[in-house]
Amino acid sequence: MHYRRLMPLAALLAAAPTAALAQDGAAEVTDTGDTGWLLAATLLLLLVIPGLALFNSGRARSGALVSGMVQTASVAAAVSLAWIVVGYTLAFGDVSGGWLGTGNAWMLITLGNVRDGLTVPESGFALFQIACALIAASLMTGAWAGRGRFGWVVLFSTLWSLVVLAPIVHWLWGGGWLAASVGAIDFAGGLAIEAAAGTSALVAALLIGRGLDFDAKARPAAFAPFTLAGAFLLWVGWLALCGGSAFSANDDAASALLAGHAAACAGLLVRLGTARLRRRPVTAEAVATGLVSGLAAIAPAALYVSPGSAICFGALGSLASYGAAALIRRAGIDDRLDVFALFAVPGIVGALLLAPFMAQTLGGAGYDAGMNPLAQLVAQAIAVMAVVVWSVIGTAIVALMCSLAFPMRVSEQAEAAGLDATSHGEA
Repeated sequence: MHYRRLMPLAALLAAAPTAALAQDGAAEVTDTGDTGWLLAATLLLLLVIPGLALFNSGRARSGALVSGMVQTASVAAAVSLAWIVVGYTLAFGDVSGGWLGTGNAWMLITLGNVRDGLTVPESGFALFQIACALIAASLMTGAWAGRGRFGWVVLFSTLWSLVVLAPIVHWLWGGGWLAASVGAIDFAGGLAIEAAAGTSALVAALLIGRGLDFDAKARPAAFAPFTLAGAFLLWVGWLALCGGSAFSANDDAASALLAGHAAACAGLLVRLGTARLRRRPVTAEAVATGLVSGLAAIAPAALYVSPGSAICFGALGSLASYGAAALIRRAGIDDRLDVFALFAVPGIVGALLLAPFMAQTLGGAGYDAGMNPLAQLVAQAIAVMAVVVWSVIGTAIVALMCSLAFPMRVSEQAEAAGLDATSHGEA
């Protein structure tokens, strides 16, 4: 009888070490709140795909509306599979010299229960990063709208995501040299997504050549409701990119969302104000492009600056985007839907503005140990140069290689008739 009374006490003492080990390993357990937020943000982020399809199609020529949507969806699907097979591990596998990840996550076979340094499952983290990759590749489709051959577009975009995008993502987000050694910051893809895709789109537009109907003057959106609907979906999706990049359901996510919203509103109103100062009517395209450029500008800095500073990001990003679009058209470059001006330019502006606006005196998060405004600006400039240079070189190589399998451009007859009247650019 006495032994039976002691059994519960013995069981409690035996369980004590186990409980202590569980507490020590708490970092290896996912947080359901953080995981739920990340999954929700990922689903909202995927709204960028229909948003981008509508945004681009509404601004394309009338004969290239459906073909643009088909290309966007096809690129998103192909890049998703490529990143499941090898892209994710190139970007986020074990660090190997700071240039590329190793093959520990090949085919996503050996994902960890928890992503290192976070409280979310690596499967959820991988899904979010794959969504970022397919969005980056899909952004480029606007540069060759109406003249890019379907087979080349899909093959080029898929290989580009592995050869150009994956290394850049590793350098900035995967523990690579730009973040670890240089100290560069890119919170939600101002460089890794926007600058890389925008620069590559400009290079591809130069290689493909000007369209038969190229006009150096800006044209109003052909289908204004599509353009606005697409921009509003991009608004939601880009805010999800900012909030989801915190990978936690806490003040970081809320602060990033608030900064992103402030920048979007500022970008929209500044673009409308610019139109009125030039005695031009308020148009759907002005609303849409101002909104998008403001979102692009805040992406690299959403977590590190105050909402008041974010207004400056959105305003300056919108102005820079407007000026860049006009300069590119006057230079005779047919970046048909202003991908470089709408995404790369404000993304780069935001990445550079991050350095001074991180200061705590301006409401920012402050600098890491050993950093100051000048040192951070140098780090950001090095990151910008690295991303732009690699995007130019890698894009040229991949584009020309893919042209050996498929011509870059459709025939003149197909282009003149409009790709919607052909087999989506295969003619």
